[in-house]
Amino acid sequence: MNSAYDLYFQTRDPILSVDRLGMITTMRLDFQRLTTGWSPTQRAPEMPDSDPEPLKEPEIKKNVLQVSNNEPGKTDRKEESVEKQPEKEIEYNTLDIDFEKLMSSETNETIRQMHQYFSRVEPTAKNDYTGKFEGYNLIFITAESFAPYTVDEELTPTLYKMMHEGYNFTDFYVPLWDVSSSDGEYVSMTSLVPKSGIWSFSASADIKLPFVMGNKLKENGYHTAAFHNHSYTYYNRDASHPNMGYKYTGIGNGLDIQGGWPRSDLEMMEASVPEYIDDEPFHVYYITVSGHMQYSFAGNNIAYKNKEYVKDLPYSDQAQAYLATQIELDKALENLLSQLDEKGIADKTLIALTTDHYPYGLDNSTIDELAGHEVEKDFERHKSSLLLYTKGMDPVTIDKPSSNLDIVPTLYNLLGIDYDSRLFMGSDIFSDARPLVMFRNKSFITDKVKYNAATKEFVPRETDSKENYDEYIDAISLLIENKFYYSVKILETDYYKTLPY
Repeated sequence: MNSAYDLYFQTRDPILSVDRLGMITTMRLDFQRLTTGWSPTQRAPEMPDSDPEPLKEPEIKKNVLQVSNNEPGKTDRKEESVEKQPEKEIEYNTLDIDFEKLMSSETNETIRQMHQYFSRVEPTAKNDYTGKFEGYNLIFITAESFAPYTVDEELTPTLYKMMHEGYNFTDFYVPLWDVSSSDGEYVSMTSLVPKSGIWSFSASADIKLPFVMGNKLKENGYHTAAFHNHSYTYYNRDASHPNMGYKYTGIGNGLDIQGGWPRSDLEMMEASVPEYIDDEPFHVYYITVSGHMQYSFAGNNIAYKNKEYVKDLPYSDQAQAYLATQIELDKALENLLSQLDEKGIADKTLIALTTDHYPYGLDNSTIDELAGHEVEKDFERHKSSLLLYTKGMDPVTIDKPSSNLDIVPTLYNLLGIDYDSRLFMGSDIFSDARPLVMFRNKSFITDKVKYNAATKEFVPRETDSKENYDEYIDAISLLIENKFYYSVKILETDYYKTLPY
Protein backbone atom coordinates (compact mmCIF):
# COMPACT_ATOMS: atom_id res chain seq x y z
CA MET A 1 0.00 0.00 0.00
CA ASN A 2 1.25 3.47 -1.05
CA SER A 3 4.46 2.02 -2.49
CA ALA A 4 5.86 3.55 -5.68
CA TYR A 5 4.39 0.60 -7.62
CA ASP A 6 0.99 1.00 -5.97
CA LEU A 7 0.90 4.76 -6.67
CA TYR A 8 1.99 4.27 -10.30
CA PHE A 9 -0.45 1.51 -11.24
CA GLN A 10 -3.25 1.36 -8.71
CA THR A 11 -3.79 4.29 -6.35
CA ARG A 12 -4.32 7.95 -7.17
CA ASP A 13 -2.88 10.09 -4.37
CA PRO A 14 -1.14 13.19 -5.77
CA ILE A 15 0.53 14.15 -2.48
CA LEU A 16 2.14 10.77 -1.91
CA SER A 17 2.78 10.34 -5.64
CA VAL A 18 4.81 13.55 -5.80
CA ASP A 19 6.79 12.37 -2.79
CA ARG A 20 7.54 8.92 -4.20
CA LEU A 21 7.42 9.39 -7.99
CA GLY A 22 8.17 13.07 -8.51
CA MET A 23 6.17 16.02 -9.82
CA ILE A 24 6.60 15.35 -13.56
CA THR A 25 5.59 11.69 -13.36
CA THR A 26 2.61 12.55 -11.19
CA MET A 27 1.44 15.20 -13.67
CA ARG A 28 1.81 12.76 -16.57
CA LEU A 29 -0.14 10.05 -14.74
CA ASP A 30 -2.89 12.52 -13.86
CA PHE A 31 -3.16 13.64 -17.49
CA GLN A 32 -3.26 10.05 -18.76
CA ARG A 33 -5.92 9.10 -16.23
CA LEU A 34 -8.02 12.15 -17.00
CA THR A 35 -8.02 11.52 -20.74
CA THR A 36 -8.59 7.75 -20.56
CA GLY A 37 -11.20 7.58 -17.78
CA TRP A 38 -8.75 5.54 -15.71
CA SER A 39 -9.91 3.30 -12.90
CA PRO A 40 -7.82 1.46 -10.28
CA THR A 41 -6.31 -1.59 -11.99
CA GLN A 42 -5.82 -3.73 -8.93
CA ARG A 43 -7.05 -7.29 -9.27
CA ALA A 44 -9.80 -8.05 -6.82
CA PRO A 45 -8.86 -10.75 -4.29
CA GLU A 46 -9.63 -14.30 -5.26
CA MET A 47 -12.46 -15.94 -3.35
CA PRO A 48 -13.57 -19.53 -2.95
CA ASP A 49 -16.58 -20.62 -4.99
CA SER A 50 -18.23 -22.83 -2.38
CA ASP A 51 -19.66 -21.99 1.03
CA PRO A 52 -17.20 -19.20 1.90
CA GLU A 53 -16.84 -17.85 5.41
CA PRO A 54 -18.03 -14.27 6.02
CA LEU A 55 -15.40 -11.55 5.67
CA LYS A 56 -14.72 -10.68 9.29
CA GLU A 57 -12.23 -8.28 10.77
CA PRO A 58 -9.24 -10.32 11.99
CA GLU A 59 -8.25 -10.62 15.61
CA ILE A 60 -4.82 -9.78 16.93
CA LYS A 61 -2.86 -12.84 18.05
CA LYS A 62 -3.97 -14.24 21.38
CA ASN A 63 -0.92 -13.15 23.36
CA VAL A 64 -1.70 -9.46 22.79
CA LEU A 65 -3.60 -7.78 25.61
CA GLN A 66 -7.27 -7.17 24.79
CA VAL A 67 -8.78 -3.77 25.54
CA SER A 68 -11.44 -3.92 28.24
CA ASN A 69 -14.81 -2.47 27.29
CA ASN A 70 -15.74 -1.87 30.91
CA GLU A 71 -12.83 0.15 32.23
CA PRO A 72 -11.30 2.56 29.71
CA GLY A 73 -7.52 2.61 29.85
CA LYS A 74 -7.24 -0.83 31.45
CA THR A 75 -6.61 -4.18 29.83
CA ASP A 76 -7.44 -7.76 30.54
CA ARG A 77 -6.68 -11.09 28.96
CA LYS A 78 -9.35 -13.06 27.17
CA GLU A 79 -10.62 -15.92 29.30
CA GLU A 80 -10.09 -19.31 27.73
CA SER A 81 -13.33 -20.72 29.09
CA VAL A 82 -16.61 -18.89 29.59
CA GLU A 83 -19.76 -20.30 31.13
CA LYS A 84 -22.23 -21.07 28.35
CA GLN A 85 -25.27 -18.85 28.19
CA PRO A 86 -28.50 -19.67 26.36
CA GLU A 87 -28.10 -18.49 22.78
CA LYS A 88 -30.36 -15.64 21.74
CA GLU A 89 -31.59 -15.71 18.15
CA ILE A 90 -29.75 -13.03 16.21
CA GLU A 91 -31.51 -10.98 13.54
CA TYR A 92 -29.40 -9.30 10.90
CA ASN A 93 -29.90 -6.18 8.83
CA THR A 94 -30.15 -7.87 5.43
CA LEU A 95 -32.53 -7.92 2.50
CA ASP A 96 -33.70 -10.99 0.61
CA ILE A 97 -30.96 -11.06 -2.01
CA ASP A 98 -30.09 -14.46 -3.48
CA PHE A 99 -26.46 -13.80 -4.40
CA GLU A 100 -25.93 -17.44 -5.42
CA LYS A 101 -28.70 -17.17 -8.00
CA LEU A 102 -27.38 -13.83 -9.22
CA MET A 103 -23.88 -15.27 -9.61
CA SER A 104 -25.11 -18.32 -11.53
CA SER A 105 -26.89 -16.19 -14.15
CA GLU A 106 -24.36 -13.35 -14.45
CA THR A 107 -22.19 -13.24 -17.59
CA ASN A 108 -20.21 -10.14 -16.67
CA GLU A 109 -17.21 -11.35 -14.66
CA THR A 110 -16.81 -8.09 -12.72
CA ILE A 111 -20.47 -8.10 -11.64
CA ARG A 112 -20.26 -11.80 -10.73
CA GLN A 113 -17.21 -11.07 -8.63
CA MET A 114 -19.08 -8.25 -6.89
CA HIS A 115 -22.00 -10.56 -6.08
CA GLN A 116 -19.52 -12.97 -4.58
CA TYR A 117 -17.82 -10.29 -2.53
CA PHE A 118 -21.02 -8.85 -1.05
CA SER A 119 -22.35 -12.33 -0.29
CA ARG A 120 -19.32 -12.85 1.96
CA VAL A 121 -19.45 -9.58 3.90
CA GLU A 122 -20.62 -10.21 7.43
CA PRO A 123 -23.91 -8.32 8.05
CA THR A 124 -24.49 -6.33 11.22
CA ALA A 125 -26.93 -7.59 13.80
CA LYS A 126 -29.99 -5.74 15.01
CA ASN A 127 -29.57 -4.34 18.50
CA ASP A 128 -31.20 -2.43 21.35
CA TYR A 129 -31.34 0.73 19.20
CA THR A 130 -33.09 -0.93 16.25
CA GLY A 131 -36.36 0.90 15.55
CA LYS A 132 -35.91 3.28 18.49
CA PHE A 133 -37.14 6.15 16.30
CA GLU A 134 -39.42 4.18 14.01
CA GLY A 135 -41.96 6.41 12.25
CA TYR A 136 -40.12 9.64 13.15
CA ASN A 137 -39.55 12.42 10.65
CA LEU A 138 -35.88 12.74 9.65
CA ILE A 139 -33.96 15.93 8.95
CA PHE A 140 -30.35 15.45 7.90
CA ILE A 141 -27.99 18.43 7.68
CA THR A 142 -24.55 18.67 6.08
CA ALA A 143 -23.20 21.79 7.79
CA GLU A 144 -20.48 23.59 5.84
CA SER A 145 -17.12 23.44 7.68
CA PHE A 146 -18.71 22.75 11.06
CA ALA A 147 -16.27 21.70 13.79
CA PRO A 148 -16.76 20.65 17.43
CA TYR A 149 -14.81 23.61 18.81
CA THR A 150 -17.61 25.93 17.61
CA VAL A 151 -20.02 24.40 20.14
CA ASP A 152 -20.35 26.76 23.09
CA GLU A 153 -23.12 27.13 25.66
CA GLU A 154 -23.31 30.90 25.23
CA LEU A 155 -22.14 31.47 21.65
CA THR A 156 -23.99 28.58 19.95
CA PRO A 157 -26.58 27.47 22.53
CA THR A 158 -28.69 25.38 20.14
CA LEU A 159 -25.73 23.33 18.96
CA TYR A 160 -24.73 22.94 22.59
CA LYS A 161 -28.23 21.76 23.48
CA MET A 162 -28.31 19.24 20.62
CA MET A 163 -24.88 17.88 21.55
CA HIS A 164 -25.48 17.53 25.28
CA GLU A 165 -29.15 16.57 25.26
CA GLY A 166 -28.94 14.17 22.32
CA TYR A 167 -26.65 11.41 21.12
CA ASN A 168 -23.09 12.72 21.34
CA PHE A 169 -20.44 10.84 19.33
CA THR A 170 -17.11 11.78 20.88
CA ASP A 171 -14.76 9.86 18.55
CA PHE A 172 -16.33 10.71 15.18
CA TYR A 173 -14.38 11.65 12.03
CA VAL A 174 -15.14 13.29 8.69
CA PRO A 175 -12.07 12.65 6.51
CA LEU A 176 -11.26 15.02 3.65
CA TRP A 177 -11.46 13.54 0.14
CA ASP A 178 -10.45 14.86 -3.29
CA VAL A 179 -13.57 16.91 -4.04
CA SER A 180 -13.94 18.47 -0.57
CA SER A 181 -17.62 19.32 0.03
CA SER A 182 -19.06 17.14 -2.72
CA ASP A 183 -17.08 14.04 -1.73
CA GLY A 184 -17.85 14.66 1.94
CA GLU A 185 -21.55 14.71 1.06
CA TYR A 186 -21.18 11.64 -1.12
CA VAL A 187 -19.69 9.58 1.71
CA SER A 188 -22.38 10.70 4.17
CA MET A 189 -25.28 10.09 1.78
CA THR A 190 -24.21 6.82 0.10
CA SER A 191 -21.93 5.07 2.61
CA LEU A 192 -19.50 4.55 -0.27
CA VAL A 193 -15.91 5.67 -0.77
CA PRO A 194 -15.65 8.28 -3.59
CA LYS A 195 -13.65 7.52 -6.70
CA SER A 196 -10.43 9.52 -6.88
CA GLY A 197 -9.98 11.82 -9.86
CA ILE A 198 -13.65 12.48 -10.66
CA TRP A 199 -16.73 14.10 -9.13
CA SER A 200 -18.32 10.95 -7.73
CA PHE A 201 -21.58 12.62 -6.75
CA SER A 202 -21.97 14.07 -10.23
CA ALA A 203 -21.24 10.65 -11.77
CA SER A 204 -23.79 9.02 -9.46
CA ALA A 205 -26.57 10.91 -11.23
CA ASP A 206 -26.32 8.31 -14.01
CA ILE A 207 -26.67 5.20 -11.85
CA LYS A 208 -29.43 3.61 -9.80
CA LEU A 209 -29.29 4.45 -6.08
CA PRO A 210 -32.12 2.55 -4.38
CA PHE A 211 -30.42 2.46 -0.97
CA VAL A 212 -29.77 6.17 -0.33
CA MET A 213 -32.01 7.92 2.19
CA GLY A 214 -34.14 9.90 -0.24
CA ASN A 215 -35.15 6.91 -2.36
CA LYS A 216 -35.36 4.46 0.52
CA LEU A 217 -37.52 6.64 2.77
CA LYS A 218 -39.75 7.69 -0.14
CA GLU A 219 -40.33 3.98 -0.73
CA ASN A 220 -41.40 3.80 2.94
CA GLY A 221 -44.01 6.55 2.51
CA TYR A 222 -41.96 9.61 3.43
CA HIS A 223 -42.28 13.01 1.74
CA THR A 224 -38.74 13.86 0.63
CA ALA A 225 -37.10 17.20 -0.17
CA ALA A 226 -33.64 18.78 -0.22
CA PHE A 227 -32.55 22.42 0.09
CA HIS A 228 -29.31 24.31 -0.49
CA ASN A 229 -28.78 28.05 0.04
CA HIS A 230 -26.33 28.38 -2.84
CA SER A 231 -26.65 27.90 -6.61
CA TYR A 232 -28.76 24.81 -7.21
CA THR A 233 -26.47 23.71 -10.08
CA TYR A 234 -23.24 23.86 -8.07
CA TYR A 235 -21.38 20.50 -8.16
CA ASN A 236 -24.16 19.35 -10.53
CA ARG A 237 -26.47 18.83 -7.56
CA ASP A 238 -29.41 19.55 -9.86
CA ALA A 239 -28.70 16.11 -11.37
CA SER A 240 -27.36 14.09 -8.43
CA HIS A 241 -29.85 15.08 -5.73
CA PRO A 242 -33.08 14.40 -7.66
CA ASN A 243 -31.54 11.01 -8.50
CA MET A 244 -31.37 10.37 -4.74
CA GLY A 245 -35.13 10.82 -4.51
CA TYR A 246 -35.42 14.45 -3.46
CA LYS A 247 -37.39 17.37 -4.76
CA TYR A 248 -34.30 19.57 -4.78
CA THR A 249 -34.48 23.35 -4.36
CA GLY A 250 -31.66 25.91 -4.26
CA ILE A 251 -30.86 29.42 -5.33
CA GLY A 252 -32.07 29.72 -8.91
CA ASN A 253 -34.85 27.13 -8.93
CA GLY A 254 -37.19 28.21 -6.17
CA LEU A 255 -35.30 29.19 -3.00
CA ASP A 256 -35.42 32.97 -2.81
CA ILE A 257 -32.75 34.27 -0.39
CA GLN A 258 -31.24 37.71 -0.84
CA GLY A 259 -27.85 38.98 0.27
CA GLY A 260 -24.20 38.57 -0.56
CA TRP A 261 -21.84 35.63 -0.27
CA PRO A 262 -22.41 33.38 1.54
CA ARG A 263 -26.18 33.37 2.02
CA SER A 264 -27.97 32.81 5.29
CA ASP A 265 -28.73 29.38 6.77
CA LEU A 266 -31.33 31.06 8.98
CA GLU A 267 -33.20 32.49 6.01
CA MET A 268 -33.11 29.07 4.33
CA MET A 269 -34.87 27.52 7.35
CA GLU A 270 -37.41 30.32 7.54
CA ALA A 271 -38.28 29.88 3.86
CA SER A 272 -38.15 26.08 3.54
CA VAL A 273 -39.70 24.54 6.66
CA PRO A 274 -43.28 25.65 5.82
CA GLU A 275 -42.98 23.77 2.50
CA TYR A 276 -42.88 20.33 4.15
CA ILE A 277 -43.89 20.59 7.81
CA ASP A 278 -47.49 19.54 7.09
CA ASP A 279 -46.47 16.47 5.05
CA GLU A 280 -45.60 13.86 7.68
CA PRO A 281 -43.73 11.65 7.70
CA PHE A 282 -41.06 13.70 5.98
CA HIS A 283 -37.36 13.35 5.30
CA VAL A 284 -35.54 16.56 4.44
CA TYR A 285 -31.89 17.05 3.54
CA TYR A 286 -30.10 20.40 3.97
CA ILE A 287 -26.72 21.50 2.63
CA THR A 288 -25.78 24.72 4.42
CA VAL A 289 -23.37 27.37 3.14
CA SER A 290 -23.15 30.12 5.79
CA GLY A 291 -20.02 28.53 7.27
CA HIS A 292 -18.07 28.71 4.01
CA MET A 293 -14.64 30.34 3.75
CA GLN A 294 -13.10 32.88 3.38
CA TYR A 295 -13.11 33.85 7.03
CA SER A 296 -12.84 37.62 7.25
CA PHE A 297 -15.23 40.40 8.14
CA ALA A 298 -14.49 42.25 4.91
CA GLY A 299 -15.16 39.39 2.49
CA ASN A 300 -17.79 37.26 4.19
CA ASN A 301 -21.38 38.47 4.38
CA ILE A 302 -22.34 36.20 7.30
CA ALA A 303 -19.19 36.93 9.32
CA TYR A 304 -19.90 40.63 9.00
CA LYS A 305 -23.57 40.13 9.93
CA ASN A 306 -22.66 38.39 13.23
CA LYS A 307 -19.53 40.38 14.09
CA GLU A 308 -21.10 41.91 17.20
CA TYR A 309 -21.36 38.47 18.86
CA VAL A 310 -17.64 37.71 18.56
CA LYS A 311 -15.82 41.05 18.57
CA ASP A 312 -14.86 40.82 22.24
CA LEU A 313 -13.70 37.20 22.15
CA PRO A 314 -9.96 36.66 22.85
CA TYR A 315 -9.26 35.30 19.37
CA SER A 316 -7.63 36.44 16.14
CA ASP A 317 -9.75 38.11 13.45
CA GLN A 318 -9.83 34.92 11.37
CA ALA A 319 -11.00 32.84 14.34
CA GLN A 320 -13.65 35.42 15.21
CA ALA A 321 -14.90 35.55 11.62
CA TYR A 322 -15.16 31.75 11.46
CA LEU A 323 -17.13 31.58 14.73
CA ALA A 324 -19.42 34.32 13.43
CA THR A 325 -20.34 32.15 10.44
CA GLN A 326 -21.18 29.22 12.73
CA ILE A 327 -23.50 31.45 14.77
CA GLU A 328 -25.70 31.66 11.66
CA LEU A 329 -25.95 27.86 11.62
CA ASP A 330 -26.94 27.96 15.28
CA LYS A 331 -29.64 30.53 14.58
CA ALA A 332 -30.94 28.35 11.74
CA LEU A 333 -31.20 25.35 14.06
CA GLU A 334 -32.94 27.46 16.71
CA ASN A 335 -35.51 28.51 14.11
CA LEU A 336 -35.95 24.92 12.91
CA LEU A 337 -36.55 23.60 16.43
CA SER A 338 -38.97 26.46 17.11
CA GLN A 339 -41.06 25.71 14.00
CA LEU A 340 -41.14 22.00 14.84
CA ASP A 341 -42.15 22.80 18.41
CA GLU A 342 -44.94 25.14 17.33
CA LYS A 343 -46.27 22.40 15.06
CA GLY A 344 -46.14 19.92 17.96
CA ILE A 345 -43.80 17.47 16.22
CA ALA A 346 -40.41 18.31 17.76
CA ASP A 347 -40.53 15.10 19.79
CA LYS A 348 -41.27 13.06 16.65
CA THR A 349 -38.55 14.50 14.42
CA LEU A 350 -35.00 13.14 14.49
CA ILE A 351 -32.36 15.69 13.45
CA ALA A 352 -28.93 14.48 12.32
CA LEU A 353 -26.10 16.95 11.73
CA THR A 354 -22.52 16.57 10.64
CA THR A 355 -20.08 18.41 8.40
CA ASP A 356 -18.64 17.97 4.92
CA HIS A 357 -15.02 18.44 6.04
CA TYR A 358 -12.92 20.23 8.64
CA PRO A 359 -12.65 24.03 8.16
CA TYR A 360 -9.62 23.94 5.87
CA GLY A 361 -10.18 27.63 5.07
CA LEU A 362 -8.58 28.36 8.43
CA ASP A 363 -4.83 28.61 8.96
CA ASN A 364 -3.43 25.73 10.98
CA SER A 365 -2.51 28.19 13.70
CA THR A 366 -6.13 29.36 13.87
CA ILE A 367 -7.39 25.79 14.22
CA ASP A 368 -4.92 25.32 17.08
CA GLU A 369 -6.12 28.58 18.60
CA LEU A 370 -9.77 27.52 18.54
CA ALA A 371 -9.03 23.99 19.76
CA GLY A 372 -6.88 25.30 22.60
CA HIS A 373 -3.91 23.11 21.71
CA GLU A 374 -1.79 22.07 18.75
CA VAL A 375 -4.01 19.84 16.62
CA GLU A 376 -2.43 16.68 15.24
CA LYS A 377 -2.68 16.85 11.43
CA ASP A 378 -3.18 13.27 10.24
CA PHE A 379 -6.09 12.19 12.44
CA GLU A 380 -7.24 14.76 15.00
CA ARG A 381 -7.70 17.51 12.40
CA HIS A 382 -10.50 15.42 10.87
CA LYS A 383 -12.19 14.70 14.18
CA SER A 384 -15.67 16.18 14.16
CA SER A 385 -19.14 15.59 15.56
CA LEU A 386 -22.28 13.74 14.64
CA LEU A 387 -25.30 15.18 16.43
CA LEU A 388 -28.50 13.16 16.69
CA TYR A 389 -31.29 14.98 18.48
CA THR A 390 -35.00 14.92 19.09
CA LYS A 391 -36.84 16.80 21.80
CA GLY A 392 -37.09 14.90 25.07
CA MET A 393 -34.71 12.08 24.16
CA ASP A 394 -32.44 10.47 26.74
CA PRO A 395 -28.86 11.74 26.24
CA VAL A 396 -26.29 9.11 25.28
CA THR A 397 -22.53 9.46 24.83
CA ILE A 398 -20.96 7.13 22.26
CA ASP A 399 -17.16 6.86 22.33
CA LYS A 400 -16.83 4.17 19.65
CA PRO A 401 -14.64 5.30 16.72
CA SER A 402 -16.87 6.10 13.74
CA SER A 403 -17.10 8.31 10.66
CA ASN A 404 -19.60 9.80 8.23
CA LEU A 405 -19.34 6.56 6.24
CA ASP A 406 -21.44 5.03 9.06
CA ILE A 407 -24.30 7.54 9.01
CA VAL A 408 -26.74 5.89 6.59
CA PRO A 409 -26.73 2.40 8.18
CA THR A 410 -26.92 3.95 11.66
CA LEU A 411 -29.97 6.06 10.76
CA TYR A 412 -31.70 3.14 9.03
CA ASN A 413 -31.24 0.99 12.12
CA LEU A 414 -32.60 3.73 14.40
CA LEU A 415 -35.61 4.30 12.13
CA GLY A 416 -36.31 0.58 11.80
CA ILE A 417 -35.88 0.72 8.01
CA ASP A 418 -35.13 -2.60 6.32
CA TYR A 419 -31.74 -2.44 4.62
CA ASP A 420 -28.83 -4.67 3.69
CA SER A 421 -25.79 -3.85 5.76
CA ARG A 422 -23.53 -5.86 3.45
CA LEU A 423 -23.94 -3.31 0.65
CA PHE A 424 -22.54 -0.34 2.59
CA MET A 425 -18.91 0.43 3.31
CA GLY A 426 -19.79 1.83 6.73
CA SER A 427 -21.75 0.12 9.50
CA ASP A 428 -24.37 0.86 12.13
CA ILE A 429 -22.48 2.54 14.97
CA PHE A 430 -24.76 0.95 17.57
CA SER A 431 -24.10 -2.57 16.28
CA ASP A 432 -21.38 -4.88 17.55
CA ALA A 433 -19.45 -4.43 14.29
CA ARG A 434 -15.83 -3.58 14.87
CA PRO A 435 -15.22 0.15 14.26
CA LEU A 436 -13.24 1.21 11.21
CA VAL A 437 -12.47 4.80 10.23
CA MET A 438 -10.78 5.06 6.81
CA PHE A 439 -8.90 8.02 5.41
CA ARG A 440 -8.11 9.12 1.88
CA ASN A 441 -4.55 7.74 1.94
CA LYS A 442 -5.85 4.47 3.49
CA SER A 443 -4.69 5.27 6.98
CA PHE A 444 -7.18 4.00 9.54
CA ILE A 445 -8.44 3.99 13.10
CA THR A 446 -9.96 0.96 14.80
CA ASP A 447 -10.67 0.14 18.43
CA LYS A 448 -7.17 -1.34 18.58
CA VAL A 449 -4.84 0.95 16.65
CA LYS A 450 -4.28 4.18 14.74
CA TYR A 451 -2.26 3.43 11.62
CA ASN A 452 -0.67 6.01 9.32
CA ALA A 453 -0.42 4.40 5.87
CA ALA A 454 1.88 7.13 4.55
CA THR A 455 4.56 6.75 7.24
CA LYS A 456 3.81 3.09 8.18
CA GLU A 457 3.67 4.17 11.82
CA PHE A 458 1.01 3.00 14.24
CA VAL A 459 -0.08 3.69 17.80
CA PRO A 460 -1.98 1.02 19.76
CA ARG A 461 -5.04 2.36 21.58
CA GLU A 462 -5.33 1.81 25.33
CA THR A 463 -2.14 -0.27 25.53
CA ASP A 464 1.62 0.24 25.24
CA SER A 465 2.18 -3.07 23.45
CA LYS A 466 3.47 -2.91 19.87
CA GLU A 467 3.92 -6.64 19.43
CA ASN A 468 2.12 -8.80 16.89
CA TYR A 469 0.31 -5.96 15.10
CA ASP A 470 1.85 -6.53 11.66
CA GLU A 471 -0.60 -9.22 10.58
CA TYR A 472 -3.53 -7.25 11.98
CA ILE A 473 -2.52 -4.09 10.09
CA ASP A 474 -2.01 -6.06 6.86
CA ALA A 475 -5.44 -7.64 7.19
CA ILE A 476 -7.21 -4.33 7.92
CA SER A 477 -5.35 -2.75 5.01
CA LEU A 478 -6.66 -5.48 2.70
CA LEU A 479 -10.17 -4.91 4.05
CA ILE A 480 -9.80 -1.21 3.21
CA GLU A 481 -8.46 -2.00 -0.27
CA ASN A 482 -11.61 -4.03 -0.86
CA LYS A 483 -13.89 -1.22 0.33
CA PHE A 484 -12.14 1.31 -1.91
CA TYR A 485 -12.16 -1.07 -4.89
CA TYR A 486 -15.79 -2.17 -4.65
CA SER A 487 -17.03 1.37 -3.98
CA VAL A 488 -15.50 2.42 -7.28
CA LYS A 489 -16.97 -0.61 -9.06
CA ILE A 490 -20.47 0.17 -7.74
CA LEU A 491 -20.18 3.59 -9.34
CA GLU A 492 -18.61 2.38 -12.59
CA THR A 493 -20.83 -0.65 -13.25
CA ASP A 494 -24.17 0.70 -11.97
CA TYR A 495 -24.10 -2.36 -9.72
CA TYR A 496 -27.25 -1.68 -7.74
CA LYS A 497 -29.41 -2.03 -10.85
CA THR A 498 -28.41 -5.72 -10.97
CA LEU A 499 -30.09 -6.32 -7.60
CA PRO A 500 -33.82 -6.98 -7.20
CA TYR A 501 -34.49 -3.57 -5.59
